[in-house]
Amino acid sequence: MKKREPVRHIMTHQPFSLQINKGLHEAEKLFKKHKIKHLPVVEGDQIKGVLSLTDLKRISFVDAYDPNEDTLDPSVYSLFTLDQVMVSNPVTVDPITPILEVAELFSKSEFHSAPVVEDGILVGIVTTTDLIRFLIDQY
Repeated sequence: MKKREPVRHIMTHQPFSLQINKGLHEAEKLFKKHKIKHLPVVEGDQIKGVLSLTDLKRISFVDAYDPNEDTLDPSVYSLFTLDQVMVSNPVTVDPITPILEVAELFSKSEFHSAPVVEDGILVGIVTTTDLIRFLIDQY
């Protein structure tokens, strides 16, 4: 196994992102259209937060949510702003951060993605799925 492999080798380059002035309806569209679970929230190209599909599910009415489907109840979106639902000031990593360090970070935290930032600019995103794929490739 390559112990010092940098995260840039497994991250998603140029990830889909959501501008801070957009709403939760737009976020849901991006999640569904691109079949993703994490969206960096940016202002220009500067990271401001991360919104996950799980965050949207948390604010959906429980009775309207079927755990076997990604159907959400958008009626609650007018009750919340993006700022209220996203994780502000998320933990970020640098493209040269070793994959092992990212794996350790995820193992000790409750989040499953980290924006990859270089010189303050969003350049990618790494998720637990990326780490699992990397481990599978090692065997």
